[in-house]
Amino acid sequence: MTTPAKLKLTIYQGATFRQRLQWLQPDRTPIDLSGCTARMQVRAEVESPAVLLTLTTEDGRIALGGTAGTIDLIVSDEDTAPLTWGCGVWDLEIAHPGGDVTRLAQGSISVSPEVTRV
Repeated sequence: MTTPAKLKLTIYQGATFRQRLQWLQPDRTPIDLSGCTARMQVRAEVESPAVLLTLTTEDGRIALGGTAGTIDLIVSDEDTAPLTWGCGVWDLEIAHPGGDVTRLAQGSISVSPEVTRV
């Protein structure tokens, strides 16, 4: 069982958001993510029914690096520009080809409001 990493993320409104994570074995070798998918949701609170932001491998907002064990979270500047919520909670799940799901990371997330607008 993997204990999820606890991370605080910040999205800068109007800028491209990129965050790279890497999943490593205890001996620091990467875990192979070939054939896996990933999903992440942001909500105001854990119990909140409304999803504020979704990232998945299917929508291209999460890219898995196969044998390198990397997970890239990507949200375009066009998609961060309309974000108006201030903060929330998130978690990231990896779905393995055999059906198991691992919660790899979780934490808080905030949006830093944009001053310069086009």
